[in-house]
Amino acid sequence: MTMHDVDGDPLEDFEHRRFAAEGTEKLVHVAGSGPAVVVMPEMPGISPDVLRFARWVRDAGFTVYVPSLFGVDGAYPRADEGTAVMKRACVSAEFRAFAGGGTSPVVTWLRALARLAHDECGGPGVGAVGMCFTGNFALTMTLEPSVVAPVLSQPSLPLDDPAGLEMTPEDAEAVRERFARDDLRALGLRFAGDRWCTGQRFAAYARLLGERFDGRVLDGDVANPEPPPFFRDVVGTPHSVVTAHLVDEEGHPTVEARDAIIAYLTERLVPVAR
Repeated sequence: MTMHDVDGDPLEDFEHRRFAAEGTEKLVHVAGSGPAVVVMPEMPGISPDVLRFARWVRDAGFTVYVPSLFGVDGAYPRADEGTAVMKRACVSAEFRAFAGGGTSPVVTWLRALARLAHDECGGPGVGAVGMCFTGNFALTMTLEPSVVAPVLSQPSLPLDDPAGLEMTPEDAEAVRERFARDDLRALGLRFAGDRWCTGQRFAAYARLLGERFDGRVLDGDVANPEPPPFFRDVVGTPHSVVTAHLVDEEGHPTVEARDAIIAYLTERLVPVAR
């Protein structure tokens, strides 16, 4: 993946590292201190809004690892460029964008990244925040034992099955068993009226995990009415809870959703002094 464009976010407050695992090497942007949280980008890439969220997590006392999975790092999401990125991702061997494809192979690399992050940062485990195209990856990453705090923000895959889980039946059963064995919980967020992540998907997670899935739904009317062009023209509905459609005002429901994510990560990852 390429670094930022001239009018985007230069990521100057991040360390830029290459990480190779499972036969794949990718760029990862790292910042902060404390327990590790892997913040995966939404489509069409690591936008300034994704970086804003990552910095909020960093400033709350975590080390954030932001892997470059698609798009131009730091670029503002434009409609034509974002559409091209999405089309390339949909046919990439790394992703399973459509029903029947099973678990996306890129998750194997992401699990290795989580292992590295845990080795480097210590603590009870690692958090994983997935958004949109990567939303479900946070769940399948829990097949790596170090991942103990998965956050699924508007998970959108598979694109052609609103009730799909984007994982093989074997992985789904393994995830269910891991959650029960290690007393895990998953936090999910979506807007009502989101055509990319509907109530059917949250219902599927609830069937898989029962009360271990905490799915929260925000009123679509509270979404930022002026998101970047890709979200306005291509996404077309309230979608990105803590990035493009967040309204950065104290007490706003999207800011409260952001704070709920940070509180959940803190609860799961920060040891309580006794």
